[in-house]
Amino acid sequence: MNAHERIAVVTGGGSGIGLATCSRLAADGFTLAVLDLDVDAAKAAAGADGTGYEADVSDADAVERTFAEIVAAFGRIDVLVNNAGINGGPAATICHETPVADWDRVHAINSRGPFLCSRAALPVMLAQGSGHVITVASVAGMIVFPGRCAYTASKGAALMFAKSLAVDYAQAGIRSNAVCPGFVETPMTQWRLDVPELRAKVEGNIPLGRVAQPTDIADAISVLASGRLGYMNGHALIVDGGWTAL
Repeated sequence: MNAHERIAVVTGGGSGIGLATCSRLAADGFTLAVLDLDVDAAKAAAGADGTGYEADVSDADAVERTFAEIVAAFGRIDVLVNNAGINGGPAATICHETPVADWDRVHAINSRGPFLCSRAALPVMLAQGSGHVITVASVAGMIVFPGRCAYTASKGAALMFAKSLAVDYAQAGIRSNAVCPGFVETPMTQWRLDVPELRAKVEGNIPLGRVAQPTDIADAISVLASGRLGYMNGHALIVDGGWTAL
């Protein structure tokens, strides 16, 4: 199989980390299947050789239908990047002040989404005897982000889900790893980073002195997707500028 026959599925690929990841994986020779709520953004991210799909990763029927279309179109899935995620916005804060609907939506996207997409991709990976599931978790799944109860809990779940896949499917030739970003400049975080004093507080806690750009995280995903780290399985790859080293 040459590089251009490798198929990567990227969820939430229309913006932020997902869009940067699509660009990097396409440059690496992958053909892309991109899922996003914005189908035009998904199609643009997929490029001429790939395909974009409108899908809510928390919707079981939509996920099953979309992955069936992907398999019918490409015949295989070599890499699944579980990237789609939300932080819940300002309302999803400390526990007793977080609306139940916000908690449910954060967990629906951040932990149910990787489950549904992996569940849909794994049968084809099992049939081909290979595959790699890369889940974008967060350092918030390892340390607590104050005032972000729903997000922290959901990313902890996503991280342990990635480890569970690593243990359960390794003997079938399928690996699973997580990428754990720190603070990344994306449309989801702009509400905080656009406030100068909040940006300064965030960057003051990062030894490299800046928040990550989406391309920083895409670089890490690219290395995992390349297969060059073939013995890495069940790992949480931290990409946070040294934040959690403090």
